[in-house]
Amino acid sequence: MNTNFEDLISRSTAIRKKYHELEIQHHGSEWTTSEDALAFLTDAALVGRNIMSQQQRWPKSNSDAALEHKIGESIWWLIVLANRSGIDVNEAMENFLSKTEKLLEK
Repeated sequence: MNTNFEDLISRSTAIRKKYHELEIQHHGSEWTTSEDALAFLTDAALVGRNIMSQQQRWPKSNSDAALEHKIGESIWWLIVLANRSGIDVNEAMENFLSKTEKLLEK
């Protein structure tokens, strides 16, 4: 499946809104942006742990499906965090890629 990035952003935002509803239902308030950032860091750490497991550098065996899920979830969190911080993720990526390409041309 080849989904465009705008569709991924839209779907990510819709999913986050549904999670906000659950947070209000269970805790009386939505998570803050800081709490979202902490959740992202937790999932990003699990990407690292799952990579170590996949490369047989960690004793626990995790499936490639678990790694794929955590990578997808981490990208989702980055889209959510950019949105909540008022950052256009497309622009952020373009700026990063352009700057890095120019640095590497030297």
